[in-house]
Amino acid sequence: MKNYSYIGVSLVILIFGIIFIPRILDRVSEGQVVESDRLSNKGEKTKKKKTKAETLSYIEINGEKKKAPAFEFVNQDGDTISNEDYEGKVYVVEFFFTTCPTICPVMSENLVEVQEEFKGEDDFGVASFSIDPEHDTPEVLKEYADKYGITHKNWNLMTGDKQELYTLANKGFNIYAGEDASVAGGFAHSGLFALVDKEGYIRSRTDQFGNPLVYYRGFVKRNKSVVEGEEGPQIDILIEDIKNLL
Repeated sequence: MKNYSYIGVSLVILIFGIIFIPRILDRVSEGQVVESDRLSNKGEKTKKKKTKAETLSYIEINGEKKKAPAFEFVNQDGDTISNEDYEGKVYVVEFFFTTCPTICPVMSENLVEVQEEFKGEDDFGVASFSIDPEHDTPEVLKEYADKYGITHKNWNLMTGDKQELYTLANKGFNIYAGEDASVAGGFAHSGLFALVDKEGYIRSRTDQFGNPLVYYRGFVKRNKSVVEGEEGPQIDILIEDIKNLL
């Protein structure tokens, strides 16, 4: 009886193979195997995986993505530089001044480290705007660039009309800058960096609730050790986000 059972099972397998396997092979060869054939019977669907650049947030105001504002100033070499010179580039924006005794040296050192990460990248740049243009002439900015080792061809330290620079900071990028005799150096500013993508949109990561962080802490040294409650460095994540946008 056992032999008959084995023979019966074998016949079923043989018949299945003769009838169905050729049909399956035909469907594969003709490209007819569809996504649903590979999914479970629960009807799950695969989702399109976002690129790393798409995971970065846009800044939206009244439902519109915020672009970096237009600008035109003179750089450390005496050349006129505008936002058009940054078209098609991923770039970092900062507001600083050369005689700043507090956070500007840290900001500059951080950006030099960012520069080193992208020294051979033509589609990367930095836009540094002085908030003390009366002192920070092109010649002064050139000396500052030499002092900190600023060498990237797309890193411009810019100066010009004070009101235009303050409008660019406070209304254009919403990064605070202003004169304040009560603080060291006589000028107050936030020390934040803005990140702009190749299409000119301001981009950033999001917090745990999905809200854009908007800016990066340029005033915290890249490798600073912090205790609980202190603001930590964000230069490494800035570098990672630049790479993703590039």
